[in-house]
This record gives sequence, C-alpha cells and structure tokens, in this order.
Amino acid sequence: MENTPSALWYQGWYRFARRLDSPNFGPRPVDTNIELVVIHSISLPPANCEQDYGGGYIQQLFTNTLDWHAHPYFETIKDQKVSSHFLIERTGALWQFVSTYDRAWHAGQSQYCNKAGITKNNCNDFSIGIELEGVPGETFTDAQYESLASLNAALSHIYLGLEWTGHEHIAPGRKDDPGSGFDWTRLRREIG
Repeated sequence: MENTPSALWYQGWYRFARRLDSPNFGPRPVDTNIELVVIHSISLPPANCEQDYGGGYIQQLFTNTLDWHAHPYFETIKDQKVSSHFLIERTGALWQFVSTYDRAWHAGQSQYCNKAGITKNNCNDFSIGIELEGVPGETFTDAQYESLASLNAALSHIYLGLEWTGHEHIAPGRKDDPGSGFDWTRLRREIG
C-alpha cells in the first residue's frame, strides 16, 4: 500500500474515481495482503425487470439510501448491507465507495484457490470488488472495459501480482456474475 499521497492514490482512494462513501465495510484482518480482484455485475432493477441503467439505484443501495418503495423488487433486498470498492457504469464512469485499505462487503460466503494452489475462504478479507453495471450473461460496453483496464493499471501500482476472478468463480452455485457476457480474453489482453 502507498505510504504517501501520489498522483493516483490517497489512503486507498483512487483520485480519478468519483467518491461516495459507503457505511458497508469493515477493517481487513491484520497483515492482510491484497491479492485478488473480484469482478461482479449488477443491475437495479434486475434483469427480469425493465432496464434503467444510470438511474443511481446502485449508488443508493451501496450507501443505504435506496427508496425501497421506488420499485417492487427493491422490497426484496431491503435488509441487504452491501458495497463493492468500485462501480463502473455503462458509460465508463467510475465510482469508489470504500477505501482499498478496508474490506468492502461484496463477495459474501466465498472461496478462492490462488495460483500457488492455496485455498482461502472469505474473499472480502483479501480482495478488491469491482461492480460492472449490467446483467449476467449480457455484454458490457467498450467504455467499461477501458475504465476497467485503467483501474487495473492504477491498482497494479500499489498491489503487486493481483489475480482476477469473477464472483461466479468464488461463489459457484450461489452467484452467476459477471456471467457469460463478460469477455475474460479481452480483459487479459487489456491488462497485460
């Protein structure tokens, strides 16, 4: 982690992301190394409803300010207290809700086997969560991939050897995002 302010980061906050603090986070365990980035997808309302991208509902969910009566689906998620570190909208706009120093509540019950073959539980402890606005199984925009590549470059300045995975891979059977519409080959190519 960075010890002094830089052109890109200050205390785990990325200078080129729009900051909106979420209360849905906690401290990471002592001496935790950040080694994983978890890609998610989210749409509010969800896929079986009419899409309303860019409506601000995701930001409201992550900051516990969502009007539960604004859509019938919202009543079903009323008690959820969740947030990722970052959100990339369909336009490529980048938001940050939690410092990378802290543990955002994005992965839930999860398990990851890293390149060294070590399996770890509770991925929130050692990961950074990035939500892409979209529906599992549908494609994402060029602007989102561009923002994701730029964010990866910035993260790589302070966290060496990051591995990337999808929420569906660390919580199989429970989660299906970002889904088949996410282009992992493109991501690997763009992040080197």
